[in-house]
Amino acid sequence: MKKTIIAAACLLFVVLSVAGCSTKSDANLDNFTVGMNDYLAKKGDLCLAKYSWPIDVTPQENAAGGRNALQMPVLEKVGLLRSTMTEVAQKDAETGARTGVMLTVKRYELNAAGKKYYVTKEMRSPTSDGSILVHQGDFCAAKLTLDKVVGWELSKSDKGAQEALVTYTYKIDAAPWTRDAEVQKVFPMVARIVTGAGTMQLQESFHKTDKGWVAANL
Repeated sequence: MKKTIIAAACLLFVVLSVAGCSTKSDANLDNFTVGMNDYLAKKGDLCLAKYSWPIDVTPQENAAGGRNALQMPVLEKVGLLRSTMTEVAQKDAETGARTGVMLTVKRYELNAAGKKYYVTKEMRSPTSDGSILVHQGDFCAAKLTLDKVVGWELSKSDKGAQEALVTYTYKIDAAPWTRDAEVQKVFPMVARIVTGAGTMQLQESFHKTDKGWVAANL
């Protein structure tokens, strides 16, 4: 009986000793869960890249079936925008200088309902030349939170720093209008992410620091 008690006590000591050696920088489920929760708390907004309002749709955009020409009328139809016809000075496509020609455009503005979905905080978007544009807000459709960390792959950067690609599933708090069929048609990625909650796997890159694993996009 004494041997059994001693053996159990020794096993408990070993378990506690191993647990006590764990650090925030270890590559394990708990640490990546902390990192993912921190990332999604700061960057988990699902937004539409509609940074600045009002948004004007020109006759040329309408004729070409441009993104705003297709999306703005749908957002107005679900009660988030109001539109008016107005005249603006045409600008040169390359220089941005005014040409002296006036254009009649359809101007879309956020109404009271739409303003509830405009999130005011720093947003970043990549450009075609690899640079990053910083915006002070965006029109957002949902907020993602962590469901669970599925797995991770470790690697090293060119400078030898340890990195990880974390795969996870998510929960979502989506605006009611994201369920509208026409909204889903003109915003297919939003539809895919909203309907994929709990099953769709996303990935985020992390780098190791002395304070733990930090998402590369923070």
